[in-house]
Amino acid sequence: MSIPDFQTIMLPLLRYAADGKEHHIHDAIEYLAEKFSLTKEEKTTLLPSGQQNIFDNRVGWARTYLKKAGLLISTRRGFFVISDKGKNVLNKGLLKIDKDFLKQFPEYVEFRAIRRNKFEDNEEIDLKKLDPEEALENSYQNLRNELADELLEFILKSEPSFFEKLVVELLVKMGYGGSQQNAARAVGQSGDEGIDGIIDEDKLGLDSIYIQAKKWKKDTHVGRPEVQKFVGALQGKRAKKGIFITTSHFTLDAQDYVKTIELKVVLIDGEKLTNLMIDHGVGVSTRSTYEIKVIDIDYFGYSSIEE
Repeated sequence: MSIPDFQTIMLPLLRYAADGKEHHIHDAIEYLAEKFSLTKEEKTTLLPSGQQNIFDNRVGWARTYLKKAGLLISTRRGFFVISDKGKNVLNKGLLKIDKDFLKQFPEYVEFRAIRRNKFEDNEEIDLKKLDPEEALENSYQNLRNELADELLEFILKSEPSFFEKLVVELLVKMGYGGSQQNAARAVGQSGDEGIDGIIDEDKLGLDSIYIQAKKWKKDTHVGRPEVQKFVGALQGKRAKKGIFITTSHFTLDAQDYVKTIELKVVLIDGEKLTNLMIDHGVGVSTRSTYEIKVIDIDYFGYSSIEE
């Protein structure tokens, strides 16, 4: 048979985890390859990038979607177990699990709502109606959103000290704080209420930026009182600039508040944080790179091109 798509893999993957034991994704891939009676050639067929097997990739996406719906739970890197919700789904005797079925779960709906690219208002967009470049852009943005969501999960599972280190490394990659060593000494040294660290705005140290970093669950919100507390701490230091970073969200009231004050305070929520990490290569690595090239008219001489 041909290589199954990731939606076809969802139900067999959930059934594989039905024993309630912790399983590794590589073991699941081997089991499912046998389940679908894949040939050696089908199991080793690579993506166009040449970096991963197509079947391995699709099993990975099936696991991701089941996780987003709360049917599977990540226990550690590469490992997963079935959740109570997943067991209840299996008890229904379903013949198929796909994206439409997963829409009944709030976690999955929230996951889909996070997606922001211009095509996502219509989840079931027909890629055949897009030109090749639009289809590539759509796929790229979907992959990026998946990565950002995974990054946030890893951050939330990390220790507070690791989160501070991550914040420092990101700011240094963005051009602040001079060296990594100097910046790292600045964080956590002030001990002032409402301020978690200080970092130089540039390598010469001409100005300082005060930092507040809160690793809160993504379903919580940082309100105006927390931001006001931070602003008060800045005023106590006669500081002019501050960055408030959180893994959760800021309320609209908090966002409106920083627009009305004289101090320059930048709010970075979990969504913006993970996207900055991707942009600046913090906590991520590049698996594949694609270039879109066009004809160089100057090379051929425009006059030689027939109208």
